[in-house]
Amino acid sequence: MSLGSLCRQCHRTVTVFSTPSQRHFSTSHVALARQVKKAPTLTKTQLAVIARKKALKNRKRFYESEKMPLTEAINVLRAVEVASPNATFELTVRTAMPRGSAIPKGRVSLPREPKQKVRDRILVFAEGRAAEDAKKAGADIVGGAELVDGVVSGRHQASLFLCTPDLIRAISPRLGRVLGPRGLMPSERRGTVTENIAGFIRRLHGTNEWKGDKAGTIRTPIGKSEFPIEDVVKNVRHFLSVVKRATGNQRDPAADKQNKGVAKPGKDTSVLFPYTLTDHRGAEVNAITRVVLSSTKGPGIQVSDF
Repeated sequence: MSLGSLCRQCHRTVTVFSTPSQRHFSTSHVALARQVKKAPTLTKTQLAVIARKKALKNRKRFYESEKMPLTEAINVLRAVEVASPNATFELTVRTAMPRGSAIPKGRVSLPREPKQKVRDRILVFAEGRAAEDAKKAGADIVGGAELVDGVVSGRHQASLFLCTPDLIRAISPRLGRVLGPRGLMPSERRGTVTENIAGFIRRLHGTNEWKGDKAGTIRTPIGKSEFPIEDVVKNVRHFLSVVKRATGNQRDPAADKQNKGVAKPGKDTSVLFPYTLTDHRGAEVNAITRVVLSSTKGPGIQVSDF
């Protein structure tokens, strides 16, 4: 195509060759989207293994593997709590808790109480003479099967429920689902179903209840840092003797007297259940594995002489 103009150098007509216009595109590889991997769902066994490894990595306390006689442990805790004369000593008793065994529990009256005793509110299912004796002994609420509706609705509140053997079948169908999960349902095994309601209530006065958790660990306040060492030692020894009798680690003279003449089992159950201990009467023993004494701000020290 001629433009009709002259070149300044050669004075010739300028000719322009036209070409079709093209647009060039640059291409590159398509980048893949980042894929986020989901965390796998761990089983209970895997979570337990991870927790165990973390616990092993954590730095243990100075007194974790230290064992002391009871009097030395008290002296150490008193030195730690020198600025807190009102600090509380706590005793922790760990038991083996064999599978299927009952949670250890009971009542105790310490030689010197570290805290004010809490009075139980007692409800008694009894009729006739037993009801009159229960009222005289100090029961708060006394009645027959008519009290069941009040207990279910929450109108009648109590921390201890007692019952006579002739009424237990009448109250069990409805109260079992209400009091059972709370551990308050009267039962013969716990001694809360008895003919001698008045005697049971008299024995309760001046005592406090202790109870282990699901793992069989028992915790209770056992003294104050201001107490003399002898008083704390007496409290610890007395409480441990009660726990040993309740868990079968120590013979109970009263129970031996009642079971006198009962034939011993002829089969050795330790062969069938090697992880379950039995006493001389064939009853199951919940072995005590560890006793730890601690304070409000002090460490936990294992007691060697228990």
